[in-house]
Amino acid sequence: MSLYDRANRILSEACAAGFVPGVVAMATDRNGTLYEGAFGERTLGGEAMTLDTVGWIASMTKALTSVAAVQLVERGKLDLDAPAAKIVPEIAELKVLTGFDATGAPQLRPVKRPITLRHLLTHTSGCSYEIWNPDMGKVQAALEIPSVTSCLNKALTLPLVADPGERWEYGVSIDWAGKMVEAVSGLKLGQFLKANLFDPLGMTSTAFAITPDMRCRLASTHLRGPDDKLSVFPFEIPQAPEFEMGGGGLYGTVGDYLNFIRMILNGGQLGPERVLKPETVELLRLNHMGTNRVSLLKAAIPLTNDAEFFPGIEKSWSLAFQVNDEPVFTGRPAGGLMWAGLANSFYWIDPKTGIGGAYMTQIFPFADKESVPLYYAFEAAVYDSLK
Repeated sequence: MSLYDRANRILSEACAAGFVPGVVAMATDRNGTLYEGAFGERTLGGEAMTLDTVGWIASMTKALTSVAAVQLVERGKLDLDAPAAKIVPEIAELKVLTGFDATGAPQLRPVKRPITLRHLLTHTSGCSYEIWNPDMGKVQAALEIPSVTSCLNKALTLPLVADPGERWEYGVSIDWAGKMVEAVSGLKLGQFLKANLFDPLGMTSTAFAITPDMRCRLASTHLRGPDDKLSVFPFEIPQAPEFEMGGGGLYGTVGDYLNFIRMILNGGQLGPERVLKPETVELLRLNHMGTNRVSLLKAAIPLTNDAEFFPGIEKSWSLAFQVNDEPVFTGRPAGGLMWAGLANSFYWIDPKTGIGGAYMTQIFPFADKESVPLYYAFEAAVYDSLK
């Protein structure tokens, strides 16, 4: 069975059975698209999902912001190992949470070492998220700190949960990296990304601000209830934010993201446009977190389930991606790169085999019981087609 036949069957049957409302999935090699398909509906009971459907790509934003920061490292504007406070002084105000007093007030102490850009890009800065760390929810309540999805600057004042460099903790690190990009470039993050990544790579439907054309193609987010039934669940990142959320604020298409993936597969170049040096792309493939390792994300709020890709497999973090340090069951060899977005969008980049892919649904909670296995099945179908 061809890749098109197999992937079409897997994805269309999932939509027909009501497992997901709609899905777009694409795969590429270094030369061009291997597969593209769109099935189901953008919104339950609404228009059909199409290849150019726009969705909230959420934390798939992180790789793009990270690459922007690395571009500025290439240009000598940022330093991976200098204190980040030299660029964004307010980050020096963050302290480490040690507990709570009897009244529920957070107890804090100074950091043992300054946060660096490398800490931020590898999620070893000590920054966290309330969605996977219940202590952060307590801090937010005590200090009236909003969620990062508010795109309010106060959201970035959460304390650290560990000293910089000590452990992997998923959180607002890349939002701080985005602030660093803005500080040294003199541009808003979206402006920098557009000029240095989106325009050169032909990513014409990716932005923090949803344009009228993008909105015409926008898929709704959905929620899977306790009864497993899906319902429309309107959610949108603020369109007039205090800061553009480098950790998860972008809207885009799977096709746009595929161009980014193909650029990485081609060592920093897509067609005539070079956006990274080949040696920089090599750095993006390597572990930069030392002996730290990626661990389970334990759900602390209902918008996510417990989440970990390929449990039991050792995983590290590069300057932009999770790295599977061992082969995984889909057929991806060791050294593959990947991550995901909160509304159940996923991607992978396999430099060894020279392929990659992206998949988008718009469902909460994260690590959805139907969408994650469907993504794995799609990736496996791509690898099976290469045999």
